[in-house]
Amino acid sequence: MPNKELLLIPGPTPVVDEIYEALASETLAHTDPRFVSIFKESLQHTQSLFNTNGEVYVFAGSGTLAMEMAIVNTVAPGEKLLVVSHGYFGDRFTPLAQAYGIEVKTIQAPWGQHADLEQIRHVLSEGTFKAVTVTHVDTSTGVMANLDALVPLVKEKGALFLLDGVCASAAIEEDMQKTYGHPDYKIDLVLTASQKALGVPPGLGIVAFGPQALAARSARNQVPAYFLDIANWRPIMDNPARYFATPPVNMVNAYHRGLELVFQEGLPARYQRHQALGKAVRAALHTYGMRALAEEPIAAPTLSCIRYPAGVNDMAFRQALAHKGVVVAGALAELAGKAFRIGHMGNVTDIDFIKAIRLMGETLQELGHSVNPQAAIDTFAEVYTQFLS
Repeated sequence: MPNKELLLIPGPTPVVDEIYEALASETLAHTDPRFVSIFKESLQHTQSLFNTNGEVYVFAGSGTLAMEMAIVNTVAPGEKLLVVSHGYFGDRFTPLAQAYGIEVKTIQAPWGQHADLEQIRHVLSEGTFKAVTVTHVDTSTGVMANLDALVPLVKEKGALFLLDGVCASAAIEEDMQKTYGHPDYKIDLVLTASQKALGVPPGLGIVAFGPQALAARSARNQVPAYFLDIANWRPIMDNPARYFATPPVNMVNAYHRGLELVFQEGLPARYQRHQALGKAVRAALHTYGMRALAEEPIAAPTLSCIRYPAGVNDMAFRQALAHKGVVVAGALAELAGKAFRIGHMGNVTDIDFIKAIRLMGETLQELGHSVNPQAAIDTFAEVYTQFLS
């Protein structure tokens, strides 16, 4: 099933034929031994993706539902949660947690910047927080969190470190057994979804729990949830032949194939490819007078929020580009109309972006702006090769 458009939005990302074929395979019974085998192997691959010695949960739902599963199983009503937000999607943890009666404190970074470490340290010292949420890459800003600084800061205060990996997993390292300056300073939980750097269509929520996050759930008799209670899902994750809620059979097939492609490429190579793509895309668009909201040291390998140069009409640019078969997303909040967002993650290739950069240049020319598409393509190729080697 060839893609008719080059979908370079923050997600879903382009789906390759092998994954479409898996998605379109015959629908088996969820208790069929053939499907059970595929589901088991998918869970094993998920554990390998996050290198966790805890438990993983894969279920029908979105990244938002994965956020909710993460919170409801680790933080009890009345306990304190600190939300470290680098944009719109980090902010969403606040109302989500409040809906469960959790006491929330939010630290919001200026858009395009990191949250202030000293402010985080000060807030953590003021009270006992059960957990801290951090969005690895915020889809609204293209800012990548600094885990090397944040994990030890949180863990030295005894809080759980909950990582939103929706716009990062399978493109940026999220190793749950990696230590950050102390044997006990590790990521406790990673939540994600199928439709971004994994390159699978939307439809699956994925949460990996480390030992301390699991202990937080075990310490409670019950949680204010049914579908999202991992105690109800644990028997199915141990043996997918059992039943709690019907799994999305074809989506699991697609996810299985997506993970196979991830490990065929190899995680180190995949991480390096994404880093090269992000830097090369931003460098190429800079030749058009377009600048990323997040400066290069904190800009994400997976997505960029790109400011327009003076005189470019957002809607005219994105609509004209879409007519050429390249789709990018508008910016959010106060950046709406002033910037666009472009995803460079999943199973996309350098060839895809050479095409996209050329068509962006041609679109700008048609809108009356003097740019050099070939110079942008040459810049992309030079930077991509430099960081891929």
